[in-house]
Amino acid sequence: MKIKTIYFTIAALLFSSFGTASNLQKAQSKNVISNYAKMQYPLVFAHGMMGFNRIAMDVLGMDYWYQILPDLARNGSNAWAARMSPFNSSEVRGEQYLAQLQEVMAITGAKKVNLIGHSHGAHAVRYAAGVMPDQVASVLTVGGANQGTVVASDVMKFADQTGSSDLLNVLISSFGKVIMWVQGLDANTFPHNALAAGHSTSIEGTAEFNQRFQLGLSVTPCGEGKYQDQGIALYSMTGNTQVTNPLDVGDAAMKVLDLISAHKGGTNDGIVSVCSAKFGKTIRDDFPWNHLDEVNLLFGLKGTFAPNPVDVYRQHANRLKLQGL
Repeated sequence: MKIKTIYFTIAALLFSSFGTASNLQKAQSKNVISNYAKMQYPLVFAHGMMGFNRIAMDVLGMDYWYQILPDLARNGSNAWAARMSPFNSSEVRGEQYLAQLQEVMAITGAKKVNLIGHSHGAHAVRYAAGVMPDQVASVLTVGGANQGTVVASDVMKFADQTGSSDLLNVLISSFGKVIMWVQGLDANTFPHNALAAGHSTSIEGTAEFNQRFQLGLSVTPCGEGKYQDQGIALYSMTGNTQVTNPLDVGDAAMKVLDLISAHKGGTNDGIVSVCSAKFGKTIRDDFPWNHLDEVNLLFGLKGTFAPNPVDVYRQHANRLKLQGL
């Protein structure tokens, strides 16, 4: 016990000298206004494909989890955002996320962590829960591709049929390096493999992943999964709409993807079907959000009468707090 305490202390001092761990973004706020979201364990977010923490400067930049982390900090949460390869396999991204969870536990001295993953980030949090279940308190997947996406399957089939796999891999992987660069990071900090990402989020690739990581999956088609497994509280939520705000340029992309591919899987958020997003206990599967609204992109634009994602994440933190997590 003493050795573990000394390890946590040394690690915390090393990391704190740099403000945060190299690949982590800690939620910060100058004013804490309540303990409404003050959980026992840290909360660590995992972004999806093409994801990032913050693009550009603090003042003029854009966060993937726009306004969500600062709000959690104002309400007492110890929240972090992990950074992973924008494009790579679920296993590679899962290992990157796992390493950052261990950093958070080293910094904070926490024995467990709460996990939230969006889109392909759902695979990362499920990977972590499968590898270290004793150190995970809860998992929430948001618009999670838990059964894969028709969109990814169609892209992979198109690349194979047209013989354009290598070209697509080069182009999309290069875009991944741009995503790293605009965050002010070395473009080679994380490896990029667009084909591995596409396979991992396809229906076929996700089926392979699910054979090894079954915790929380729906026990019937489009049904609920276990609400708790191996002592881990399991949740999911998702949107079911593509176009929500005419001012949001991302809505057009969501609608195009729906028309081309996503509609084949049924009701969807523009990329992930409602059925694919099922995992653990469903909080809601009918939010009037699209895939970008689920994390409050772009800059919080959403439907006029749609729930504010910032409020929904704060409420989930309170949900965990009330369970002693």
